[in-house]
Amino acid sequence: MLDVRRLAVLVTILDHGSLTAAAKTLGYSPSALSQQLQRLEQEVGQPLVRRQPRGVTATEAGALLAGHARYILRRLRAAESELGELAGLRRGRIAVGTFPTIGTTLMPVAISRFRRDYPDVRLDVHSARFDELVAALQENTIGLSLLWDYEWNRIDEPDLSITPLFEDPTVLVVSQDHRLGRTRHVTMSMLRHEEWIVRKRDHPVAEVLERSCRAAGFSPTIAFEANDYQEALAMVSVGLGVALAPRTAVQSARPDVRIVSLGQDAPSRRVVVAHRSDRVRPPGECAMHQILVDVAREQLVAG
Repeated sequence: MLDVRRLAVLVTILDHGSLTAAAKTLGYSPSALSQQLQRLEQEVGQPLVRRQPRGVTATEAGALLAGHARYILRRLRAAESELGELAGLRRGRIAVGTFPTIGTTLMPVAISRFRRDYPDVRLDVHSARFDELVAALQENTIGLSLLWDYEWNRIDEPDLSITPLFEDPTVLVVSQDHRLGRTRHVTMSMLRHEEWIVRKRDHPVAEVLERSCRAAGFSPTIAFEANDYQEALAMVSVGLGVALAPRTAVQSARPDVRIVSLGQDAPSRRVVVAHRSDRVRPPGECAMHQILVDVAREQLVAG
């Protein structure tokens, strides 16, 4: 493999037609430059320049090699320029994962800020379930992702680096004409006689309900199992029952339901941003990571 720096020496010598002028341009002494040229000729196995009374000219081999060298040097300069653009966040592409209940709150603010600050970096956003997001991180189809967990089931993926963003409290959702509709705070023990709207049994909020009721000394009476939070809120709104939900899941709730604080009576979920710890992260991804941290902090203060 030919040395790129020596190829650059050859091109500079031929462009200037003089070892002395080329040495001055490259910051070499004439003797050092001559040594570089000699080493390149040894690598090639034939002379590359003809020394004349006034300067030098290319041999046939020198002209051939210089043509290739110019192309190689142009491509290297282009690569350096593109890397510089990436480092300056003037181009590139990143892929970010999110999940539905956070996709309507924190994520839109972060996306808007990223696009404002880095308009030339392409941002792809993918919304999916927890297992799908973790798989996408591990397969490198997304670079970073918002995830969540609870204290009894922390994320345990050795290859993921986790940055906690905030605690998302569990709240009570009731219909607007429910007896607790005008109450600001309740305890789980006050809800032992309620009927409950809950997500399907394999959903984490169903376990939150079971654990919260058990801690308060009763078992919940289930009136309806919903497929998503929109369906759960609709059933709550018509008085079929009450429901538990993460606050971010009902932050833009229907006008015919009310949100009531449970304080520490129900466990909160932790929202985090995760990325693979063994990857070299592009600048755009690092910038989005910091924006997510900043937006989460701002919303926590505002809340």
